[in-house]
Amino acid sequence: MAGRMVRSCVQTALKAANSVVGLAGMAVILYALWMLRAWYREVADHHLHQRLPVPWFIYAFLGLGIFLCLLTCSGHIAAETANGHCLSCYMIIVFVLIILEGTITMDVCLNSNWEEDFPPDPSGKFEDFKDFVKSNFEICEWVGLSVVAAQVLSIILGMVLRTLGPERETDYDSDDDTIVPARLPLLRNQAQHGLDYAEPNTSRRSDSWKLRILDKVNN
Repeated sequence: MAGRMVRSCVQTALKAANSVVGLAGMAVILYALWMLRAWYREVADHHLHQRLPVPWFIYAFLGLGIFLCLLTCSGHIAAETANGHCLSCYMIIVFVLIILEGTITMDVCLNSNWEEDFPPDPSGKFEDFKDFVKSNFEICEWVGLSVVAAQVLSIILGMVLRTLGPERETDYDSDDDTIVPARLPLLRNQAQHGLDYAEPNTSRRSDSWKLRILDKVNN
């Protein structure tokens, strides 16, 4: 009973931490769709019919948001089933994502020419995003740290849940084992009653057979 309660608490905590990542993914998708709409509106206003380069930053943001939402769905499935293989795959993906996020953060902080590592963005939304982060640095920092903390917590809770394992149906097996012996005495009693009923019949038949033999002898 205690193990079941601990497993349920760990599953709920893992789903809650995973939901933070899902909310971040949904916010990234909405922001990417807003940037994509603004980009196509600017193209339509300037009547730019020639072939334009792909705004990689917008599509990268959109792909990141979809990936985070899919990761959240897989995390909820792994938390609900408590399957070892699902939890292992989920923890590996989250761990790789944390490494990529740390690599990009270190590159931005330590490399003064980090902008040269990215291709030019024709939409100009990359510059707008940088200006937004600079003007709201504290809020963006807290949001980023919250997402990373939720990812780290998801890995820890996933390890704990994988150690606990899925819920086993031992109670049902023990109930079945106790029911079967309870029915055996009834079968034995029925067998005994059957023998009791059979004994008078056989004794009567033997007595009638003896009387017939005695009658024949006397005649």
